[in-house]
Amino acid sequence: MLGKSTVSGLLSTRHNLPIIDADYLARAVILPGTRGYKAIVSHFGADRVLKSDGVTLDRQAISEIVFNDERERKVLNGIVHPAVRRAMIWEVIKCWLAGHWACVLDVPLLIEAGLWKWVGEVVVVYVNEPLQLARLKARPSPNPNEAQLSTTQALSRIKAQMPLADKLAYADHVLDNSGTEMDLQTQVDSLVNKWRKQSSGWTQKLYWLVPPLGLWAAVVTVGVRWLRFKRKAGNKRRGRGENAAIDPATKEQSEIELRSH
Repeated sequence: MLGKSTVSGLLSTRHNLPIIDADYLARAVILPGTRGYKAIVSHFGADRVLKSDGVTLDRQAISEIVFNDERERKVLNGIVHPAVRRAMIWEVIKCWLAGHWACVLDVPLLIEAGLWKWVGEVVVVYVNEPLQLARLKARPSPNPNEAQLSTTQALSRIKAQMPLADKLAYADHVLDNSGTEMDLQTQVDSLVNKWRKQSSGWTQKLYWLVPPLGLWAAVVTVGVRWLRFKRKAGNKRRGRGENAAIDPATKEQSEIELRSH
């Protein structure tokens, strides 16, 4: 099954890059006894979100609630996202202390949660919606006692997130995920080689040896990213009038060109 998890796996196994998995952290911050767990049970009710043992969260039940109710989804995100952000910061600090030249944040809702503003570069793993739907339905459930998603359930999950096509505007790099795993591997290898060239040299060691310089470089990187996106968004708004007449075929061609970049 191809997707962002495949890309994370390639980055980890082929290139030895540490992966900070937001899905794993999202599960960890709502384990029984945590502040997140207590907030979820308090808001949604134990009778709705706990399994028969009265302790374990019923993730499928929670998914059914939030993927069909935007207001409840916002409540859940308001509980989970801040806790995940704090956990991610600590994981990034650990990577830096360990001397890693880079680390990867594997975050499904990177754009929606606003975390794109705080990373060096954004990589979007892109696939068209019909193929995304087919792969989501075919994906085995992480819980052996739960069935695979139905078409309705899979569509609810897709609609609950920003369309992948809209995320392209935030991307520094786009990986085309419509082909084979070997195609994806080639793109990942090329991307990492580019990162290594950018990170090589004495400045990388200096940033690690002198933390204030490293922090300053990070602030500059984030600031440049924000200004660049604001400029891009402004140009898009100014050009919206003349682009309104572009037919769907031309729009699709432009997306294909971007994915092939």
